[in-house]
Amino acid sequence: MIDIDGSVGEGGGQILRTALALSMCTGQAFTLTRIRAGRSKPGLLRQHLTCVQAAVAVSGAEVQGAEMHAQQLRFVPGAVRAGSYTFHVGTAGSCTLVLQTVWPALLQAEGRSCLKLGGGTHNPMAPPFHFLARSYAPLMRRLGAHVELTLHRLGFYPAGGGDIDVTIWPCHDALRPFNLIERGPWVESYAECLAPAVPRTVAQRELAHVESALGWHTHQLRTVAVRQNEGPGNALLATLVYDHVTEVFTQFGAKGLSAEHVARELVREVRSYQRSQAVLGPHLADQWALPLALAVWKSQRAAAYTCTDLTPHATTNFAVIERFLPVRFTTTSCDTGWYVELAPC
Repeated sequence: MIDIDGSVGEGGGQILRTALALSMCTGQAFTLTRIRAGRSKPGLLRQHLTCVQAAVAVSGAEVQGAEMHAQQLRFVPGAVRAGSYTFHVGTAGSCTLVLQTVWPALLQAEGRSCLKLGGGTHNPMAPPFHFLARSYAPLMRRLGAHVELTLHRLGFYPAGGGDIDVTIWPCHDALRPFNLIERGPWVESYAECLAPAVPRTVAQRELAHVESALGWHTHQLRTVAVRQNEGPGNALLATLVYDHVTEVFTQFGAKGLSAEHVARELVREVRSYQRSQAVLGPHLADQWALPLALAVWKSQRAAAYTCTDLTPHATTNFAVIERFLPVRFTTTSCDTGWYVELAPC
């Protein structure tokens, strides 16, 4: 039984999700205490509870403490089973975080799995659907983990209501780790605005500011068609495509924020990434750690990547991963940001 203090480091819900994912992958049980103890609303909230319930459904786990606001959880995994699953957060809580909880485990199942996910698809503090589809999933496929993601309906805070289909194929061969040290040649960059049930001028003003600030051209600016009954919501995205990586940056509109403020924050993120030569931005550097660690463990081969920043979210994630897997993260500051090496112990 692995004992984990959920208040250490960044102290958020990712400690729970990483522990669930790696418990299912390795068969190791864990007890998590002081879950989100430092948050204004500590313990398990709806989206965290949905992650636990999804892990139980996928692995037939025995669980104690799976209740709203619980600050202690005991999880004993069973065998991971392929199948068709439906997971709805029930609020605007992120359904993409539910996906990332069960995704690694379903790679080890005996057959293909089909998931229907409902909830928030574009939330602050969670990977938006477009980030997963454009940045994360292509890297997973390079590891040898094939997946298809389909967005049927956008889901924003506070209404939620998003709808995603995901198909995950088992990885019959060992995951193949690889290095991400260079971005490769630049391919294209573009910005797009999601603004269902929001005045059209919001998207126009946001994209106009991006165009002016970054010197981009009209063909690099896109307004996404709105489906019926979506929103209200507003997300401004910038996608930077290179040969070896695609980075997606997102800023969200909210009551009291001007369109120009949202655009300025996006421009700040893009410029920060462009000033560096490191491959992964701060969010992808965090999200990439778990699947790469599984590949290093399975293959007993080291791998490395460069990133612009190492956030407390990332370093906390590294520490939790090392509790479950015989791997070691080594981080070194360099001119372009950080060099992260991952090796089997």
